[in-house]
Parts: sequence; structure tokens; C-alpha cells
Amino acid sequence: MKLKTVQNVFFAAAMAVAAGTAHAAWPDDRPIELVVGFAPGGGTDVMARLVAQHMEKRLSDKARIIVINKPGAGGEIAVRYVAAAKPDGYTLGMINAPGFVYLPVRKGAKYRPEDIRLIARLVDDPLLFIKRRGSPAPDDLQALVAKLKKTPESASFGHSGDGTTGHLALMDMERSQGVQGTSVPFKGGGDIRLGVLGNHIDYGLITVSEVPELNEPNGPFAAIAITGEKRLNAIPTADESGVALRYSSERGMGGPATLPDSIATKLERALADTLKDPAFLAASGRDAAVLAFLPGPQWKESLDRQARAFAEDATASK
Repeated sequence: MKLKTVQNVFFAAAMAVAAGTAHAAWPDDRPIELVVGFAPGGGTDVMARLVAQHMEKRLSDKARIIVINKPGAGGEIAVRYVAAAKPDGYTLGMINAPGFVYLPVRKGAKYRPEDIRLIARLVDDPLLFIKRRGSPAPDDLQALVAKLKKTPESASFGHSGDGTTGHLALMDMERSQGVQGTSVPFKGGGDIRLGVLGNHIDYGLITVSEVPELNEPNGPFAAIAITGEKRLNAIPTADESGVALRYSSERGMGGPATLPDSIATKLERALADTLKDPAFLAASGRDAAVLAFLPGPQWKESLDRQARAFAEDATASK
């Protein structure tokens, strides 16, 4: 073989190796950002970090997922960040409903639900009304409503911002019962807990997974109602108390609208497998009870129905 030919062969081989090194296939060549729209310590943040830890190995041996918090505007800041990202699988976001579909319809958020490709729902987490154990605030929902009817704005309610599950439940209760409370927005569930413990607010509107102390008989929090279909331990449903409220926080994962099918399918499969992993289930603790996997297309259908309902309510209220 001539010297020039040998040189050409070695050059081509070297270029191929270099190209393979420089352009490793997704998701091996850099970390994946998983964006959370709320402050650290809340239910979404805790779930995101746990999922990221157990999901990496199902994508590849080299995959790395880092959680980034971008709190504010009820989650809008984070959704807009993900929607504007390059659809290469390296920027994903935790999606929180019903706020995800409520904000564009009722609050003029600068994104549309179709700007996000939904990958999968992970959690369906009922809302609680909690208070500090031993506080003088009413111990049941009926008494709370009676107090507000007698003295408007005499009880304060912490939630995670406009359009979040707690905020929607508060507005629904006020509208249906003809009462007015004091709405206090926070950046996430962790801050709400601190607000309740510090006597800065009377009640926290927070989901089941965000209150691990509920199972402690002498824990710092007492729940007066759950807005799910059935009781949790001895906590009565809002319906039982004569206040028809059905609210839960759905949390899942999404990416930019044009995320390729190949990446979205791999992510959905990895999430489904993660939620079945015994190690994940053992580590998830309080979240295990509210895990509710739903593939992206089915979750989109459900949220589309919610969006239409919000739009109809907005039209009727004009």
C-alpha cells in the first residue's frame, strides 16, 4: 500500500473517532436540565430530584439530569423557559396542572399549552387544608366557612401562586360559599409550611405529598379537609363538610413543542419504568400513595378538557 494511501486511511479513521467523540448521541454529551417552576423543598421539587436520580440509568450509563429551580408567576417563568429552549432533549420541565392550562386562559400567561410537548404525568396529588396544630383557627371546613361569612377576610390562606391548585380551590370556595378569605401567595410548598408554623398564615393549601407529618399523631400540622374523592385516614373530604371542592395537583414532565418523537418516546418509557422501580418506590415515601402514571397523549387529552372548561367559565363570567 502506498504511503499516501496509508496516510489517508489513518486520517479518515482519526476523523471518525474525533467526530464520534465530539457528537455523542443524546443524552450522553452533556447534562439534561430539568426545570422546576417553584422553590426548593416543595412537592414538585422533591419529586423532580428523586425522579432525576432514578431515571438517569434508564436513559444511558452516561446520562446526567440536573434540577434547576426557576420559581415565580405560578410556574409561568419555568414553562416559558422550557418552551423557548432548543428541542434537543437537553431542556425539560416539570409541568404542574391545573395551573399549566389555567394561566394562559385566565391570567394571560405568555405561553400556550401547545408550546409544550407533554411526556407523561407522574402524580395526582389531592389538596389539603392544613393549620398549625393547636392554633385557634377553626378545626373543620364548615366552621371556617361560618367564620368567613360572619367576618370576611378573617382567615388567611397560603398557596403557591395564581393559577396553582391551592389558589383555584380557594377561589372556588369563596365563590360557591359567598365568602372572602385573605389570599397569600408563596413560592412553593416549603415556604407555605414555614408560613403555617410561624403563624404568618392561618391555613396552608398544600398537597398530601408535601405534608409528611400527617402520619405523626403529635406532628406540627393538622389537616381539616382533603379535596379528593375519599378520606385520607381520618381527614374528612370537603364534600363531607358541605363544600364541594375537588382539586388535586397533577405533576409530570414536558419539553419543547417540537421535541422529536424518538426522544419523547425514550423519556416516556424511562419514566414509566422508573415509577415501577422498587428502589424508587421505597425512596419516594409519601409520594408513593399519589403516583399516577399517564402517557403524554392521554394526559394532553385530559388537560385539554380542563382548558376548555376554564375557557367556558371565563366566557360565562363576562
